[in-house]
Amino acid sequence: MEALVSALPYAEITLSILLIVGIVLQQRGATLGGAFGGDNFASTFYKRRGAEKFLFNTTIVVAIILVLTAIANFLLAGS
Repeated sequence: MEALVSALPYAEITLSILLIVGIVLQQRGATLGGAFGGDNFASTFYKRRGAEKFLFNTTIVVAIILVLTAIANFLLAGS
């Protein structure tokens, strides 16, 4: 059990780096005006396909695993 508790912070660091990379790779054509509600005509809705869909789904899975490891680390460190 102690090996798991000592390995969880390293897993969290690795997962957070993977999550950052996954999010940055999805940012294409994003402008500052789009973040504040401007540039609405450039943001169209489309269906993700191929590698983009795989990256999107992988980013979601990595985020869920990161949250679960953070909760496990919190619960196991308290005991």
